[in-house]
Amino acid sequence: MAARIEKIVTSGTFSLDGQDFAVDNNVWLVGDDREVIVIDAAHDADAILAAVGDRRLLAVVCTHGHNDHISAAPEVADRAGAPVLLHPADQVLWRMIYPEQVPDGDLVDEEIIEIAATPLRVLHTPGHSPGSVCLYAPALRVVFSGDTLFQGGPGATGRSYSDRPTILRSISEILMALPPDTVVHTGHGDDTTIGAEAPAAG
Repeated sequence: MAARIEKIVTSGTFSLDGQDFAVDNNVWLVGDDREVIVIDAAHDADAILAAVGDRRLLAVVCTHGHNDHISAAPEVADRAGAPVLLHPADQVLWRMIYPEQVPDGDLVDEEIIEIAATPLRVLHTPGHSPGSVCLYAPALRVVFSGDTLFQGGPGATGRSYSDRPTILRSISEILMALPPDTVVHTGHGDDTTIGAEAPAAG
């Protein structure tokens, strides 16, 4: 029995380069009735832990280090006794928010995270940030894209530590290699598919 996917939407502020923006974030939970992981613990620890319920939280996985995606990560992890995982290239962003602590573990390209007998493959997709990752679950035919790919195109690259040629290369070489019917669960907004975004990525 494959893991199931749940989503909650939390609201808060994205802050970088001296500017603040109100944002709604997609927080994804992958698991079964016994265990679960949280992808991008944003803004509201209470809401996220309520969604986890009495299940064992195996990890809080951060697709990247922007504050809106990690703002609730330490609290959720501490209260549930779980590790926070982040790609080491995004430590520079993490330290802006949490200068006195570090994530509990590193995400590594092609690493497999298994939850409820379902493997999720870590794909390092830099560009939106140096350590941006996506999580690909072939058994579920989904990829969790963080802020790398959205309905309508790539994530933003107008701020510090981002680079447009790099994100376009990540999308064209890594994400577009996935099956076209793969559903893209994004960090903000609506789902899309790899096939739907392929024309703009070509």
